[in-house]
Amino acid sequence: MCGITGFIDFNKKSSKEELIDMIDSLHHRGPNDEGYSFYKTKYANIGLGHKRLSILDLTRHGHQPMLYKDLVIVYNGEVYNFNEIKIELIILGYDFESDSDTEVILKAYHQWGIKAVDKFNGMFAICIYDKSNYKLILIRDRAGVKPLYWYTKNNLIMFSSELKSFHQNSNFIKIIDKNALSLYLQFSYIPQPYTIFQDTYKLKAGHYLEIDLKARTSVEFKYWDVIDFYNKPKLDISETEAIDKTEALFKSAFEYRMISDVPVGVFLSGGYDSSTVAAIIQSQKKDKLNTYTIGFKENGFDESPYAREVSKYLGTNHTEYYCTHKEALDIIPTLCEIYDEPFGDSSAIPTILVSKLAKNDVSVSLSADGGDEIFAGYEKYDVFLDYYNNLNKIPAYFSSSVASLMNKINPDRIPIFNDQYNYKTRYEKINALLSNKNNKTILETISQYFSKKQSNDILIGENKKIIKTNFDDFELLNDDKDILNKVLAVDFKTYLSDDILVKVDRATMSVSLEGREPLLDHRIIEFMSQLPSSIKYKDGHKKWLLKQVTHRYLPKKLMDRPKMGFGAPLQEWFKEDLRDYFFIYLNEERLSKEGIFNVGEVIKIRDRYLNGNKENIQKLWLLLVFEMWYEKWM
Repeated sequence: MCGITGFIDFNKKSSKEELIDMIDSLHHRGPNDEGYSFYKTKYANIGLGHKRLSILDLTRHGHQPMLYKDLVIVYNGEVYNFNEIKIELIILGYDFESDSDTEVILKAYHQWGIKAVDKFNGMFAICIYDKSNYKLILIRDRAGVKPLYWYTKNNLIMFSSELKSFHQNSNFIKIIDKNALSLYLQFSYIPQPYTIFQDTYKLKAGHYLEIDLKARTSVEFKYWDVIDFYNKPKLDISETEAIDKTEALFKSAFEYRMISDVPVGVFLSGGYDSSTVAAIIQSQKKDKLNTYTIGFKENGFDESPYAREVSKYLGTNHTEYYCTHKEALDIIPTLCEIYDEPFGDSSAIPTILVSKLAKNDVSVSLSADGGDEIFAGYEKYDVFLDYYNNLNKIPAYFSSSVASLMNKINPDRIPIFNDQYNYKTRYEKINALLSNKNNKTILETISQYFSKKQSNDILIGENKKIIKTNFDDFELLNDDKDILNKVLAVDFKTYLSDDILVKVDRATMSVSLEGREPLLDHRIIEFMSQLPSSIKYKDGHKKWLLKQVTHRYLPKKLMDRPKMGFGAPLQEWFKEDLRDYFFIYLNEERLSKEGIFNVGEVIKIRDRYLNGNKENIQKLWLLLVFEMWYEKWM
C-alpha cells in the first residue's frame, strides 16, 4: 500500500523539485520508503513519484519506481495472486529479483500489455511509463478500492493517489466545479469521474487511461464493469450449490487477503459482514486473530457489545475503544486534510478512530465493505421497492397533475406540515418522483440529503448543467424482471465506490494502515451478479444467501438483531460541544465573502436547527465540511 503521483508537462515547466513536493504530500500513505524518476524528453518533462508502505518484501528490492527494460512503474495496492502469475512468467523465461508483487505487475505488463490486468486479483492504482513508445498508462482496479486522480489543462497532465499532490505544482489551476459541488450537497460525496475542481477527474473504476506523448492525447478505456455481469444470463443452480460456491469463494478471497509480511487484523462491528470475515479467517488460523471495534456511549450507535459477543465466541484477540465528544472534536478539524475534497460521510470519524486503534498492533486490517451492495443488506432497498411498487400503481396523468400542482406551492407556507422533520426536502423529493417515475430518479431521490432543486437553489450562479453519473447506468441493465438486481448494480458503482471505499482508504492511510476489502474480490462480485436477487433478498430477509454461509460458523441466535449502520451521533454532538462550529463557519460574513452559497438559505437552515426545529443535521454537516475544506484548500 502506497501513494503515487507524477506529471507529464508538455510545456516543460514542472521541475524535479515540484515532483518531490508532490511526493512529500503523500508521506502518510507510505512512510517506509520513497523514490522518484524525472525525465526530460523531447516531448515533455515527466515525473514519477512513490511513497511506500512496506507490506510485501520489506527489503529494498521492493523499491519504486521500478524499472524493467523500457518500462517504469509506480504502483499503489496489492495484487494478491501475484505468486501464481509469477510462476506463469517464470515458465515464459522471466527472472525475478524480489518477492514483491510490483515486479510481477511490471513483467506481466511487459509480456501481455494491458491484458495483464485481467489476470490481477486485487486492489490497485498503477502507472506504467513506456519509454520506447512514449506512452503512459494509468490503471484503476475493478471496484475502485484504490483512488487515482488526474488533471489536464494547458498542456499539463498530473496524476496522484490524492488531490493534495496537485496543490504542490505551481501550474495547477484550482477552480471549483459548481456542478460537482451540487452533487456533493445531494449525496455527501462527489461521484466519479468528477471532483471538486474543474479539469480534474477520478479515473473511473475498472478503467485505464492511455496518454500518448507524441500525439498529446489521453483516452480512457473500460476493461471491466459490474454491469456486464448483471446482464449475463442468470446461473441455473440450486440454493445449496449457491451457498457452497459462495463459501468457497469467501475462503479463497479471505485467504488471499491474509498474505502479508507484516501483522494483519480485522475491523469487527458484530454485524453479518464483518463477523463472517472474522469467523472464516479465524477458522483457518491457529493463532488468535486481532479484531477491533469502536463504540459510542450514545444509544442507537453502539455496536461494540455485539462485536464483543462475536469475538468471545470466535476466540479472537479483541480490542475496543469508546469514541467521546473529545475524540470527535480532535478529529473534525483534520477531516479536510485527510479528505482533500469535500466528503460528508460522518462515519469517517469512527473509521479514523478504529484505524488508529488497529495501527497500534498491525499494519494491515481487513474490513467487510461491499456486503450490503452485493448481498442486498440496506434498508434503503426496502424503501426503493416500496416507492417502485406504489408509484407504478399511480396513473401517469394523475401523478403529472399532482406534480404540476406541487410546483406551484411553496412548502414553507403549508401550515402544520412545515414544522415536521425535514419537510421541505421530503416535499420536493415526492414532487421529483411524481414528475419522473423512473428507476434512476427513485434511487437518486432516496439517496439525497439536499434535493436537486435545493442544491441548485442554495448555490449562487449557474450550476444546472445536466451531467451523467453512474446512476444513469440503469439504462444499461437489461433484466426488467429483476429490479432489485438493477439497484444493487448501480449502488455498487455509486455509493460503494465513491463513498464507502473513499472513506476507508483515506481513514486507514491517514495512519499508514493498509485497508483490505475481502468481499470485493471480483470473483465474488461476478458470481453474485449472475444470481437472481430472490436468493439474496428472500421472503423479506435481506442478505439471505450470506447469512446461510455465516450460520455455518456462528449460531443464528448470536447474529439475529436489528441492523445498525456504522455512523456518528452528529445530532447529539452538535447540541452541545460542537455547536460553536456553526457560528464559526456558517456565518453571514464568511459566506458573503466567498460568494458560493445563497447566504439567506444557509442561515435559515442553521437557525432552524439551533432554534430546536426539526431540521436534518446532515445538511448542516455537509455545509460545515465544505466550509472547512474551503478554508484549508482555497
